[in-house]
Amino acid sequence: MVIVLDTNVFISALRSRRGASFRLLSLVGTGRFDIALSVPLVLEYDGVADRMLADLAVSARDVSDILDYLCSVAIHRPVFFLWRPTLPDPKDDMVLELAVDAGAPIIVTFNTRDFVGVARFGI
Repeated sequence: MVIVLDTNVFISALRSRRGASFRLLSLVGTGRFDIALSVPLVLEYDGVADRMLADLAVSARDVSDILDYLCSVAIHRPVFFLWRPTLPDPKDDMVLELAVDAGAPIIVTFNTRDFVGVARFGI
């Protein structure tokens, strides 16, 4: 199964080792599921982590290492859809487009209300 992790889940995993986000991120690369990534999503992960570094339980080097690891094990997808906007937030559209392109039936997010209507895409 392929999933897409929304940025809020990635950041939550970096903030604490206690929650479900950290557990999910820890399972990446174990064969239980695959994650899909695109260049824009990795850049968003990095940008948000950089802005929130003081609130994270990891160092800037750790963030870089984690991103490198995710990029090494992820399914890489270029996204070229032109059907935006679908969702209220263009950054959520980017996540949706990646999920559709990768055939990922699941987007893991804390902002489910921002993804209302994605079921029509099989997500």
